[in-house]
Amino acid sequence: MSDPSSRERALQTQAFDEWPPALRALFDGTGLAGKEGFTASLAVADADASVRTSLLSIGELYAPDSRSVAFALWPTSRAARMLDSAARLGRARAALTFVHEGAFYQVQLRVDALGDRGTLAGFIASIDAADCQQVRYATLTSGIAFALPQEQRPAVIDRWCEQIDCLRRAVAARSQAGGAGSR
Repeated sequence: MSDPSSRERALQTQAFDEWPPALRALFDGTGLAGKEGFTASLAVADADASVRTSLLSIGELYAPDSRSVAFALWPTSRAARMLDSAARLGRARAALTFVHEGAFYQVQLRVDALGDRGTLAGFIASIDAADCQQVRYATLTSGIAFALPQEQRPAVIDRWCEQIDCLRRAVAARSQAGGAGSR
């Protein structure tokens, strides 16, 4: 059996309250075709503590600044309905988890609705607390990942670009109106 203190030293944890540069670049809404396959898990708990998870592609996540992230969900999803309902009461919370560059990230979010934005429900969230975890003896190579069928890839990338543009416009409109969560 190994020494417990060596196991503790093997785990590296770093807390942050704003996106590190590499994550800001990941969620900047550009170069979406080159970021294909990235998936984040968004977990939302309802009033009864039932947890619902939505998987988000890079085409559904956009960081307009260093401390927030906008995201899009199908409006009929349970997570979207739960967040919308909780946001009206000022209590919407979620956790965004993903793997990037060999590390596991968990970001606790305070969420507000962006309003009706077409076919998807838009939300804006500010980072409440976040951390990155790595171990010295292993590198995470992926979390949840996917591949697009070649014949559908151009249409999906185009849709992602439209979704990110929609999130950009919604965030800009909210900022101009001085909405909660705007910086």
